[in-house]
Amino acid sequence: MVRMNPDDRREAIIAATLAVMQRQGIAATTVRDVATELGASSGLIHHYMTSMDELIAAAFERSAGADLLTTSNLVEQGQDPLEQLRFFFDSYTRSDGDSGMQLWLDAWAEAARRPELRQISQRLNKAWQQLICSIIEGGVRAGLMTCLDPVAAAWRILSLLDGLHLQEVAHSDSVTGAQVTKWSRRGAEIELGLPLGTLTEREPS
Repeated sequence: MVRMNPDDRREAIIAATLAVMQRQGIAATTVRDVATELGASSGLIHHYMTSMDELIAAAFERSAGADLLTTSNLVEQGQDPLEQLRFFFDSYTRSDGDSGMQLWLDAWAEAARRPELRQISQRLNKAWQQLICSIIEGGVRAGLMTCLDPVAAAWRILSLLDGLHLQEVAHSDSVTGAQVTKWSRRGAEIELGLPLGTLTEREPS
């Protein structure tokens, strides 16, 4: 293998772990799989990571954290809370495509058995909720939205989004991507007292 400094080696191990997790799921990911992906020995993996749970949590955080950062950065470009909420829906994803949502589904399923993964997923999930909540609070202050409890409303909007996305991933013959987009945005409009069509995607001109 190419000689790397410790930080680069650890990053390479995390990247290899993420690749395996995305390909075969969290529960089926082993040290041996990661070592094969990396072209190294299992001993090298153990040298850099104290446990498989730590490694899986770090890889999950790499993927999920990057998606949150992408959406947060786009939201910041919005000129007002309505535009920020539109940008949120435009960019919202629990990672790149179905494989990313599957990774979140795996993480939720494995969280009860993996405390480190549970801690990371809870923290990131709360960050998604807080991002929505901050947009709603700004909209209420500006008189653009009506909401008595932004914290609860943010959880409901996030739960609707995630539930629909999971249905799309698991049962694409029942719920389509277009339906996820339409229903989730309409749900947010109802939640926040917005006129029909305020958040819906516009047809290309």
